[in-house]
Amino acid sequence: MNSHVLQQLQHHRSSATDPSNPLFIAVQGPQGSGKTFLTSRLRDVLTSPPHSLSVAVLSIDDLYLPHTELVALAQENPHNRLLQGRGQPGTHDVKLGTHILTQLKHVNEFDSQPIQIPYFDKSLFSGEGDRVQIGVVIKRHVDVVMLEGWCVGFYPATREEIDRKWEEPVLGLGEDFFAKRGFRKEDVVEVNERLKEFLEWWKFFDAFIQIKPVDSHPYDYIYRWRLQQEHNMKVKNGGKGMTDEQVEKFVDRYIPGYVFFGDGILNGGVDVNGQKQLPPWLGHGLSIQIGEERELMHVSNF
Repeated sequence: MNSHVLQQLQHHRSSATDPSNPLFIAVQGPQGSGKTFLTSRLRDVLTSPPHSLSVAVLSIDDLYLPHTELVALAQENPHNRLLQGRGQPGTHDVKLGTHILTQLKHVNEFDSQPIQIPYFDKSLFSGEGDRVQIGVVIKRHVDVVMLEGWCVGFYPATREEIDRKWEEPVLGLGEDFFAKRGFRKEDVVEVNERLKEFLEWWKFFDAFIQIKPVDSHPYDYIYRWRLQQEHNMKVKNGGKGMTDEQVEKFVDRYIPGYVFFGDGILNGGVDVNGQKQLPPWLGHGLSIQIGEERELMHVSNF
């Protein structure tokens, strides 16, 4: 990851229209895969000698709507299980995210102002979480901006793609997974429309790092990883968070996102006009496959 970022930074500085702007790196990985930990370690390495770079890290989790707005969204969409709590596109503050990314794009300009990064505390409201006004303040000069999150780089699909994948078994989770877990195809179609708002975010990014399970277990490992993550958080905060059953239902709500939209990282998707759109990071991507114990299995570029 370190070598990839340094290589991309060198390319950015030699070829960008304005090389004084930060290099924007997107980092994607499923819940519990270690993306937040690895991004933090990567930041530590890049900010230490001999590199001594200035790195700003933003998590897509910190751009969730405040708890009151998440509750209102769920009440407005009582039949859509995908919107019953944080997670899927539609539960993020897209306007705030666009504002922060725009500020970061211009952070190195002479008249730039300090940038307040929000923080979403996942332990509040019995694990439902809430955005709190305790975050990081970023000032110039910044060399690298990293946005990490579970759905970073996801693209909207065509209706034909949704129809096809809906009928297919979900690898590792059995036949009729969506119906058994109470999801409807129209729920996915609704989230697909909301995902189109994220395309403005993806335009900022120059390069990509994807952390993914091995192809033979694309989804089932996520349940175990996310449960370990919740247990670890509760040990540190005195037991605040979700029960094991709540964690399973929580992960259920994310699986449709991986299935229907995750291919967009490599293949792109459709824009608001239904036109094919390719990701801006193609040719500048790093894929890291990990096993059940998060051990390194394979590395490739895309």
